Amino acid sequence: MSGPEADGPRTCAADGNGPLLGLDGGLERFGFRCALRRIFQTVLERLSAENAIAIAPEEMPALIEQVRQTADPKFGDYSATMAMSLAKRSGRKPRDVAMEMIAKLDGVPGFSELFEKPSEPVGPGFINLRVRDEAIACAIKQAVGDPRLGVAPVVGPETIVLDYSSPNVAKPMHVGHIRSTVIGDSLAKILSFRGHRTITDNHLGDWGTQFGMILWGWKHVRNEQAFALDPTGELGRLYRLVRVVVDAKPEELDKHPEAAAIVEQYPGVAEAVLAETVKLHKGDPENVAMWERFMPACRLEIDRIYARLHVSFDHTLGESFYQPMLQGVVEDLASKGLATQSRGATAVFLDGYEAPLLIRKADGAFLYATTDLATIQWRIAHWKPDRILYVVDHRQSQHFQQVFATAKAWGYGDVKCVHVAFGTVLGDDGRPFKTRAGDTVGLEALLDEGVDRAMQVVNSGAESRGGDGMNDSTRKHVAETVGIGAIKYADLAQNRTTDYVFSFDKMLQLTGNTAAYMQYAVARVEGIFAKAGIDRELVRQARVPLRFTDPRERALAITLTRFGETLEDVEADYRPNVLTAWLYELAGVYSTFYDALPVAKAEGDERATRLVLCDLTGQILRKGLEMLGIGVVEKM
Repeated sequence: MSGPEADGPRTCAADGNGPLLGLDGGLERFGFRCALRRIFQTVLERLSAENAIAIAPEEMPALIEQVRQTADPKFGDYSATMAMSLAKRSGRKPRDVAMEMIAKLDGVPGFSELFEKPSEPVGPGFINLRVRDEAIACAIKQAVGDPRLGVAPVVGPETIVLDYSSPNVAKPMHVGHIRSTVIGDSLAKILSFRGHRTITDNHLGDWGTQFGMILWGWKHVRNEQAFALDPTGELGRLYRLVRVVVDAKPEELDKHPEAAAIVEQYPGVAEAVLAETVKLHKGDPENVAMWERFMPACRLEIDRIYARLHVSFDHTLGESFYQPMLQGVVEDLASKGLATQSRGATAVFLDGYEAPLLIRKADGAFLYATTDLATIQWRIAHWKPDRILYVVDHRQSQHFQQVFATAKAWGYGDVKCVHVAFGTVLGDDGRPFKTRAGDTVGLEALLDEGVDRAMQVVNSGAESRGGDGMNDSTRKHVAETVGIGAIKYADLAQNRTTDYVFSFDKMLQLTGNTAAYMQYAVARVEGIFAKAGIDRELVRQARVPLRFTDPRERALAITLTRFGETLEDVEADYRPNVLTAWLYELAGVYSTFYDALPVAKAEGDERATRLVLCDLTGQILRKGLEMLGIGVVEKM
């Protein structure tokens, strides 16, 4: 469980770049886009009060969101485009509306301190604005010595529960778990940094039909020697084998001789598996004892993977935790008229859905929906969240729509439940990523290959340079950090709603939007200070004015001030790829700056300004990668 870090940014009043008071005593704390949106909100409110433009209060958020970063810096830093939509409704020319808005800007406290006033709109009615260099310098001075890097905590923080990863503990984790795990972990870190109270919960699959398969398999076809050597591997083998027996069509059994032999020897396996599941759910001593025997080994294996991924959870409340509550959920829904009997089963019939939401089978067994409803009820009662985020693949979309609709009808509509859906990891053939043999790719094998490939890159780099000064231990640490970071970043850099093709070759490149490129950018920053023996703390504390004598300095500085608004955009749609895209942009702007301008060898104010920009770039790249769950190394 986590929340905001440290106190807000310090003032730069006595640091050589004067204070910027503006609205609310310090607009620059909230970022220039936020400041400008609030300024335009004031302008629109005043125009509305004067009856110049009719604007309803509920329209205001959508209007001020039309203040955005310009696509091309030659048009300024930010652009406001709402004049077009406002003109259309009033039958006026957009440029006339824009001119009326521009005329009001000077009257808003803080505007003239932060922005240069445009003389007229551009094109059909764009209001392009440029941030004053002094305002940028002040924001940079604030951020460089601030633990929060100039990002103010969100106004009105919320309690947010994040449900992600949630593997089936009865079998080894596979490549399909990577997306939920890294997206959920990254969102938790970002939301926490923004100031929300986050509660992370790994809702393990530790009680469902998969355990019925394992229990039946253990009783009939187990290999105890294999279990002693690799408990999770043997349990996974039993699960896969029995699943083939239960699901395969007769003609498919030719490909699975072991499964075919089981079908011949044990008719009615599917019914037997369900019986084992029901016995477990009803507390059968033998089945519960086996479940308790299997669980520690399963958890140990999963926790080892999480340790390599540097992922942790506040809570790990699996399906078994909610088992005692399920009967009460069904009874409560029935008593309120929401659940009814249908062919011996109990279901919730919802308007707008062809199929009902089944919450208890005719044989008395409960379903995933029952557990999900119990989970919502328990979380709201104990954690009192404002939002619950479910980071689960897109194939479960209808399931969650029905669960959320049922929860709302049940009386839990005040809490916003969100399905943060994501696409599939694909292979080069455009199909779900598999091994050459057609099996699901194990997650640990994937991580091992990533580290091995990263080690090859590290070793080849050392050979080309005639050595890198790293011992074997350091080299292994670098390979682990770079290899696993590459896998995580490659996933997070995709729009979560789309499928993507997995490629080790692309993700380990030192150019392009990769973790290795970001890690290399951090290493370049570290190299500046290490080679020159410069104390970065002294750079942060120096009371010297920042002055931009080259456009590449200003370009880097204005980019650095957009860290906070980038995190705001991540939260708006729960998309970590917004952060990866911005970090890539920042690394590119920094590279242009670094390649063209001397830093340690510069003199006077130029040197001071460039050192501050380098230091803040390094800090923000580190923090950004940290929010993505990716480590950095001092040397690559």
